[in-house]
Amino acid sequence: MSGSEFRSFMPRALALARAAADAGEVPIGAVVVRDGQVIAEAHNSPRADHDPTAHAEILAIRRAAQALGDERLTGCELWVTLEPCAMCAGAIAHARIARLYYAASDPKGGAVEHGARVFEQPQCLHRPEVYTGIGEAESADLLRGFFRDRR
Repeated sequence: MSGSEFRSFMPRALALARAAADAGEVPIGAVVVRDGQVIAEAHNSPRADHDPTAHAEILAIRRAAQALGDERLTGCELWVTLEPCAMCAGAIAHARIARLYYAASDPKGGAVEHGARVFEQPQCLHRPEVYTGIGEAESADLLRGFFRDRR
């Protein structure tokens, strides 16, 4: 893929988020891509897995590392439907993700542009390029609908 070509993988991440909602999980989906190819994907599953760390980003990063046989995901992109929390931002830094794309901001739990701002800390080992807003309206609608239906 040349530098002038751009392909969004947010539609796939949003489909995964819808699958999470259908499973009763908070609707967040994540896709790891390298050289225009999907390496791994996941959606939130802490309830189903009985694992508080089973966020979409963590699961997708784990699967990508296994698929590539390397704990460093150099050159990979992560597409996720919501601003990563501090745990996930830390994992993104440790995995050496090159580019992070996220749809909706999360003023309550996000840690990229809100809260801890993990990538801005001097202790952060790696800072990915960050792009926001792709698919933001659809992601925000999915999240609002999910929580509205549970009230």
